[in-house]
Amino acid sequence: MNDLLDPLLLSRWQFGLTTIYHFLFVPLTIGLALTVAIFQTAWVRTGHLKYLQITKFFGKIFLINFAMGTVTGIVQEFQFGMNWSDYSRFVGDVFGAPLALEGLLAFFLEATFIGLWIFGWDRLPKKLHLATIWVTALASILSAYFIIAANSFMQNPVGYQINEAKGRAELTDIWALLTNKVALAAFPHTIFACFMVSAALIVCAAAWHLSRNQHLDTMRPALKFGLWMMVIAGTLTFLSGDQLGLAMVQTQPMKMAAAEALYNTSTGANASFSIFTLGTPDGVSELFSIRIPYLLSFLSTHTFDGTVEGINDLQAQYTQLYGPGDYTPTIWVTYWAFRYMIAFGVLAVMIAVGGLWFTRKGRMPKKRWIWKVAIWSMPLPLAAMIVGWVFTEMGRQPWIVFSLLKTQDAVSPNTTGLEVLISLIAFTLVYGTLAVVEFRLIKKAIQKGPDQAPQPDAETGEVKHEATVY
Repeated sequence: MNDLLDPLLLSRWQFGLTTIYHFLFVPLTIGLALTVAIFQTAWVRTGHLKYLQITKFFGKIFLINFAMGTVTGIVQEFQFGMNWSDYSRFVGDVFGAPLALEGLLAFFLEATFIGLWIFGWDRLPKKLHLATIWVTALASILSAYFIIAANSFMQNPVGYQINEAKGRAELTDIWALLTNKVALAAFPHTIFACFMVSAALIVCAAAWHLSRNQHLDTMRPALKFGLWMMVIAGTLTFLSGDQLGLAMVQTQPMKMAAAEALYNTSTGANASFSIFTLGTPDGVSELFSIRIPYLLSFLSTHTFDGTVEGINDLQAQYTQLYGPGDYTPTIWVTYWAFRYMIAFGVLAVMIAVGGLWFTRKGRMPKKRWIWKVAIWSMPLPLAAMIVGWVFTEMGRQPWIVFSLLKTQDAVSPNTTGLEVLISLIAFTLVYGTLAVVEFRLIKKAIQKGPDQAPQPDAETGEVKHEATVY
């Protein structure tokens, strides 16, 4: 019973679950903002009303998602004070800077200009109104950068000094913090992955309507856009992931070793990458595996004869540096999360490539299973992002701030397990209800499809938008 009411364990579960839930909305917000901006630009430049219909169609979904993401994001910051007060005290001076920039600069711009975009139809000049959604899209990306910069301090602490008297880290170089090598590598990888999630939703919505032979004028270009967006964003995600892997090896070699369950330091052909393994969950005993020689060495060092440090050697090094303790993350979590992340992402891109082939030269697939695959592939890139986040955070354990503060030392000392359990149950019930509401609203918006194209005014030739309801 004491283990079930362990404040540390329950706080970790609560933060993990609420963060994953919040993360369901973030990629769609970032990806759909850019999508809406691109389609509205196409309408402004060409005057084709189908692009206006697509803009408003995905604009509704974007706004539903944005509202839910804002509500759930607020809860995340409350937890720093409620469950992780020792963490907040230790890193508050450092962590607060990028979070303040995110709130006061990026989110302020995003919230302001999204309001101008919603209420600016027919009130702002067409090009100025277009600029508001572009500022919204860029502000959402900027917001992501500040959050990633804050998280990157937890992966690779830079730009700080330890105040021994106060027992906390204090910011000394904001530029070093914002140009952290982990942040510079993680940012493009995350953003391109967000575009993959947005592309998956576009493909799903377009495929649903095209499979029913409806809204052809708008859903055909939307499908093409989504498929190409998935392929391009997927390719860029894999390339940027390679750079993030190099940064990870330089700053957190234990995480890369845990990703492969590599216990002994290996070089060249011995530093192989296992596509699939049967054995014990922690990788100690292996019964069968499919391996690619040299691949782990190449991923870690960009050379085929590079040395990859193993878990055992790193454990010995960390014990000397930081004192007695277990510095190994949960191997089965990191091992499989790393592979699921790659597998889900690759599968999503492969489906998009297949979609481009089946719809080449304006073809419309006749077989129902093709449309079903397109529709049900929607969760793949989102699942890849979620397990990627799990890998990133779980692979850092037992540290909450790598090399500076352990997770067990960061939990609020005066918070009881029962209090955390009650709030965890409450959050789960509320979030579960909100998830149903969110899903139904988006599903309803998708199934309704684009509104009828507004007719230009007979005298001025301008398109009126007053009847549009968001």
